[in-house]
Amino acid sequence: MTSHKTGTRAEWLAARLQLLTAEKELTHRGDELARQRQELPWVRVDKDYRFETDEGPASLADLFAGRSQLLIYHFMFGPDYTAGCPSCSAIADGFNGSAVHLANHDVTLSAVSRAPLAKLQAYKERMGWSFPWASSYGSDFNFDFGVAHTQDEWEAGAAAYNFGEQDLRPSSPDEESSYDAFSQSIVGTDWQTYRREGPGISAFTQEDDVVYHTYSAYARGLDGLWGMYQWLDRAPLGRNETGFWWRRHDEYSSP
Repeated sequence: MTSHKTGTRAEWLAARLQLLTAEKELTHRGDELARQRQELPWVRVDKDYRFETDEGPASLADLFAGRSQLLIYHFMFGPDYTAGCPSCSAIADGFNGSAVHLANHDVTLSAVSRAPLAKLQAYKERMGWSFPWASSYGSDFNFDFGVAHTQDEWEAGAAAYNFGEQDLRPSSPDEESSYDAFSQSIVGTDWQTYRREGPGISAFTQEDDVVYHTYSAYARGLDGLWGMYQWLDRAPLGRNETGFWWRRHDEYSSP
């Protein structure tokens, strides 16, 4: 017998209508936040960032692929990783289906990572993805847009992330050992190598051959990109999380 509250259909409908009011308020608040994002001032990008892509060397302007808007997902895949971050991989599983719709709305969706292009291509093939994915290996791009941290930042306990500073270092030798074991199991590196990368999204626009940075988000600001979470939030038990429960889609023991 369930321990959850039960009721009649009439009781359910009354509660559902009350919830609907709250859901509509959240939707309208989301619309207002979207408007505020679009009103942010644009910042001209003058630095000549260089990337490697499937089509060859590229500039930031080239990543637009002829469109006026560019959304970049900062995918955690450092030069020393043996595979892409599982969390970023879960998010990226939704990119293939979205990319074609965005492209037909004058928006290019691309991932960017610091790993060399050959690593990205091999992992992309493994995952069955087709969306554009550029390598910023050797570029300042990830550092400048707040998703890669220098050795000095790490040692100072002041990694610049999510519009602030964070100390990402383990607090004790035992914690460091545990963190190292975790990161070795998911990307084949120690904790410091793993966490000197971070996830994020950045938006750009291009007018009259000038590229502008318009928006960036990090950490919980990426929650809406987790397609599976949007479904789980509507499931009876919600996210129902215990530890690091998700995997790369080819690593689950059963479908």
